[in-house]
Amino acid sequence: MSTVPFRTQDAESADAVLEGASQAVKAQQRLRELILAGHLPAGTRIAELTLVERLGMSRTPIRAALMRLGEEGLLQALPGGGYAVRTFSEREVADAIELRGTLEGLAARLAAERGVRPVLMQEASACLDQIDPLLQPGGLNDAHFSGYVRLNARFHSILAEMAGSAVIAREIERVSGLPFASPSGFVGVQANSPDARDTLVVAQHQHRQVLHAIAQREAGRAEALMREHSRIAHQHLGLALKNPQPSVMPGVQLIRHKD
Repeated sequence: MSTVPFRTQDAESADAVLEGASQAVKAQQRLRELILAGHLPAGTRIAELTLVERLGMSRTPIRAALMRLGEEGLLQALPGGGYAVRTFSEREVADAIELRGTLEGLAARLAAERGVRPVLMQEASACLDQIDPLLQPGGLNDAHFSGYVRLNARFHSILAEMAGSAVIAREIERVSGLPFASPSGFVGVQANSPDARDTLVVAQHQHRQVLHAIAQREAGRAEALMREHSRIAHQHLGLALKNPQPSVMPGVQLIRHKD
């Protein structure tokens, strides 16, 4: 006699929760893409029902996505309810980059002071070893840039973990989630620039120097190097504002020049 597997109500409820969370993430990603690509211009009021039709999803994941993007800063809550696409001043973006540089500098300092597990040092070094071939002479293509962005994000994530502080790692993750503040937030600006490789080679050299300073327990030097490293993003911000094309730098049209 065969038996039919019995699913409890709790299991079914758990599945429903997971499915709802998955739909919310998908809605969040799609809505973010629409904003950064310029399909929802700055100041546009976001209507839930319009998104339901456009994304083909129910109101529940749409509402969750709107709330999350509001927390990220891409949307602003309106007094009468609902959300609108935000704009950002050049200073706000620069401040976010500076904050990330300060936190990553602190992480590097603490890593040097406290010492780092060998496995993390090996992972960070291996990550940089994978970046090196992407920066060989002869120019950069889209695949190289894509690989660099992925590995650069991985290196910065390992660096945050090196501090041995869940608090600092969480804050670095939070600030990196702010619009335009991620470690590779402006790398795409360099894609068509003749000196693209040179800029990324400098960044890679700084990565190596930071690891060396941490290994040598040179806390002050490690912190200073990471603070200096964030200035490359400042330079890319200036380049992005000279060529404000969403196809080159997604979302750049949301940045206002100096107020």
